[in-house]
Amino acid sequence: MSTLKTVWNCMFGPRLVKIYGNGPVEKLYQPHSFEKWGDQVIHSLYVIWKIGVYTSPFLVGILYQKGYFTIDGLGPFTKLVTSISVILVVSYWCKGLGRLNNSTYVRFLNTLETAKKDMTPEIKQQLSIYDFEFHSWPVEFDMSTYKRDSTKSNKTVLSKPSLHQNVIQYVSSIPLRIIAYVAIHTFGIRLIYPGSIGILQMILEQSLLQGRSRLIERNSGERFKIRTADKNDIDTMFIDGRNSTPNGNILVICSEGNAGFYEIGIMITAIEAGYSTLGWNHPGFAGSTGKPFPPQEQNAVDAIVQFAINRLGFKLENILLFGWSIGGYVTSWAAMNYPDVKGVVIDATFDDLLPLAINHMPQWWEPIVRLAIREHVNLNIFEQLAKYPGPIQFIRRTEDEVICLRENDLCSNRGNNLLIKLLRTRYPYIFEERQVELLNQYLSVTSAAQDLFLQKYSVNENMCNSLLQTYVSEYSKSYPMKIGEEFQDHDKNQMTLFLARKYMKDFKATHCTNLPAEMFQPPWDVHVESDFVFT
Repeated sequence: MSTLKTVWNCMFGPRLVKIYGNGPVEKLYQPHSFEKWGDQVIHSLYVIWKIGVYTSPFLVGILYQKGYFTIDGLGPFTKLVTSISVILVVSYWCKGLGRLNNSTYVRFLNTLETAKKDMTPEIKQQLSIYDFEFHSWPVEFDMSTYKRDSTKSNKTVLSKPSLHQNVIQYVSSIPLRIIAYVAIHTFGIRLIYPGSIGILQMILEQSLLQGRSRLIERNSGERFKIRTADKNDIDTMFIDGRNSTPNGNILVICSEGNAGFYEIGIMITAIEAGYSTLGWNHPGFAGSTGKPFPPQEQNAVDAIVQFAINRLGFKLENILLFGWSIGGYVTSWAAMNYPDVKGVVIDATFDDLLPLAINHMPQWWEPIVRLAIREHVNLNIFEQLAKYPGPIQFIRRTEDEVICLRENDLCSNRGNNLLIKLLRTRYPYIFEERQVELLNQYLSVTSAAQDLFLQKYSVNENMCNSLLQTYVSEYSKSYPMKIGEEFQDHDKNQMTLFLARKYMKDFKATHCTNLPAEMFQPPWDVHVESDFVFT
């Protein structure tokens, strides 16, 4: 690398944070004083800029009142901008000078430049000992250079629901539609996905570093950058359990919640359960670029699954999809588009975002919220799961304070609605009105009280399982099943409670408590042996 280019790269290169592989004690990168001073000034100005962006409506009003937008006010304003520019130039010069005289940084920079030209396994190993700003990490899997796996040639995307019956309604709603568009593209998407807020990410920076360090140092994690079809870069972490853990041949793809990051999220549950694990951050979260609107979320999880198949070498039948909270949306989308995956586990999620959004906003905002959600962030998890033909496991938090419409009211948990809708879609002849009423009663209680329901209705698990096996053997496992057409109410009640117990587990915890490893298991399914005898 030429001297001039080295100086330039030292000035504008990525911030080096940590060096791995230095024994049991974590070793943070120690910058020279010039670099440290320059970095602190640049970071402080960045924080001020971000605060200014979030408070811009107020700042503009104050500056206007003080006359800074007049000809006379331009003088002081220009001096301010010039002063900040000089400070920035000096800060970058000091940072570059400090790095140039730091052999550790220069060695890292040379490794990074080599990796950008040719990321061989040896160079990847050398680069992986450094933790640095992810925007400079080389892209290792690009969707534009890969043909979609033959298992799915075209993506399935659900159409938006129609909110207007005629042209007059559509035209009269234009003002509200404009307000809804502006709201969702400014503060709305950040309320739905607070993890995309830059200030929150700065607050969590050390926690994310510690979590990432733990995954790399204790679990031999490998970090990758994946480029999606819409050119977003997704920060991912892979833990390879093949040949080392009991369930290592099965890959669990983990999709986090609206303020979750793989560094401190649900990956640990799958890792402790002995699975190979692939975690990733939503677009706009930490090292991932973009914004978490549905099309970008879909492209992100699509790239993740393709990466798992084409780069990591897992077959679809050995992939489990695991989603927590709002991560259930991308999990259900992936399940709909990759129906041959082994199964789906969804923890603490909902059927549809709209009821939750309306519940958390002022009542007079409802028309705007309805338009904003349905037209721009229509996270209808049930509709996508209904198109997945494989096994599903729901986990309901009995003390969930986030997806309940009413505090401390288990009946208002939207996970109940998700279960009921799915069971009615899959087993329409079993779940009639009386059985849905029974199911609602069952879901209004937990643990011991649910066991009493099973005893009261004499639920025989072996018999229910046998009836399902008989049906699948004679017909198929495709949904909707016609089983139950000839059932009496007593039989339907038994099957209702049996299926509810198999599809949903209760976890006595609040929304953000980590799921214990022992509760993470592949979902239940009807298994028919070749020598099965019809009942």
